[in-house]
Amino acid sequence: MNNTIDILAIGAHADDVEIGMGASIAKWTSEGKSVVICDLTEAELSSNGTVENRKKEAKKAASILGVKERISLTIPDRGLYINNENIRMVVEIIRTYKPNIVFAPYYEDRHPDHGNCARLVEEAFFSAGIRKFTTKSLEPHKPRNLYHYMINGFHQPDFVIDVSNYMDKKIESLNAYQSQFVNTNEGVKTPLTEGYIESVQARERMFGKEVGVIFAEGFKSKKPILLNMDVIGV
Repeated sequence: MNNTIDILAIGAHADDVEIGMGASIAKWTSEGKSVVICDLTEAELSSNGTVENRKKEAKKAASILGVKERISLTIPDRGLYINNENIRMVVEIIRTYKPNIVFAPYYEDRHPDHGNCARLVEEAFFSAGIRKFTTKSLEPHKPRNLYHYMINGFHQPDFVIDVSNYMDKKIESLNAYQSQFVNTNEGVKTPLTEGYIESVQARERMFGKEVGVIFAEGFKSKKPILLNMDVIGV
């Protein structure tokens, strides 16, 4: 694959990306941007649902958001450790799809896999551009930027994206995960089945209020963001 994509969004589990930046993805794909989602695990230790069903739900959610492709790696759930094998797997994805921008979860999160995913992606992001870090026959690729989206919790964003017209797509993509967000007689009660989607919507509404729009998704960046003068009102 020689084509460069615009955005590679990486999550520890299927539904992570949708929770953190589903509306932004819907916005970008509607504008013609190419987006690929990569789930690092098959979420085999999830309290509810099966791996097979989770993959079906993930495929449906990706279709709702208009992504180009969704990949599921086989790093063990609860096994997102920084080691050469895991780094190499993520490097191969970056070098295969050649994204301009990579997104990963934010480090601070109640679920350890999300923080570990952030650190693993950061290692792979750096190694993907090193020529002597060999992976199959893939050429090195250095994306322009790495940004972090929020899953659980509320953190002060470094920048936000106005998603007022795409919040419905985000909610629709989350509702595709019936096994995770709907409390059934067969399932186990978890933080996700107790009004979780509503809490995510409230967070995005709060971010939007801060910048004068209805809904916004917040992101973190380790380096400064370059703005044009018209953006800051000059």
